[in-house]
Amino acid sequence: MSTSFDRRTRKRLATRQSISDAATRLFNERGFDKVTVDEIAEAADVGRMTVFNHFPRKEDMFFDLNDEGYADLRAALRQRDPGISPLEALRLFAHRIIAEGRPYICFFDGSERFMQTIAGSETLKARGRAIRDELTALVQVELAEAVERDRTDPDVHLTAALLLATWAAAFMEAHRTFAQKHDSEEARKTFLAIVDRGTRGVEAAVSDTPYSRVEARRAATS
Repeated sequence: MSTSFDRRTRKRLATRQSISDAATRLFNERGFDKVTVDEIAEAADVGRMTVFNHFPRKEDMFFDLNDEGYADLRAALRQRDPGISPLEALRLFAHRIIAEGRPYICFFDGSERFMQTIAGSETLKARGRAIRDELTALVQVELAEAVERDRTDPDVHLTAALLLATWAAAFMEAHRTFAQKHDSEEARKTFLAIVDRGTRGVEAAVSDTPYSRVEARRAATS
């Protein structure tokens, strides 16, 4: 039973990857808006409904690494050391995913094409804005749970908004750095420098809240 389940899971993941690879190739060649779902299905040698079973929207094939990034972010907060504040946990998370070369935060020729494709499509730009809103909501929930506050807490809304602004700026500046210099290491340094500096600013803005002072609060009560 387990072997059969594992085989089905591997087959499902392989089909999803095949669809994603075909879509990426076509998007890079012709631009997002000029590629149809039927063309992607044909290139991946699957039916149209199989495509939609794996990706409800065409945009999901382009931003196919989102779920992986969301899961990693959740884990960074949920599995953090109790003595580390949520803000520090997320700063360390940024350094870890850069060091590990996680595919959703890489700076190379392929990622430059990725950004160019977004710039050429109003649909993708709109989806990018929606993703930022989703991430903000996700961070709000995870931060609130991390310090046992209600997700309607005004401080968590402020913290999440400032964090997402910091990460968005870091992401865009790092891609600009790569586009100008074609130096992946320089782009990574740019990303982390802005995350570090921005996190310090967020910590200052919410210094009287548990989102930045868990470590100090725990130390004082231990």
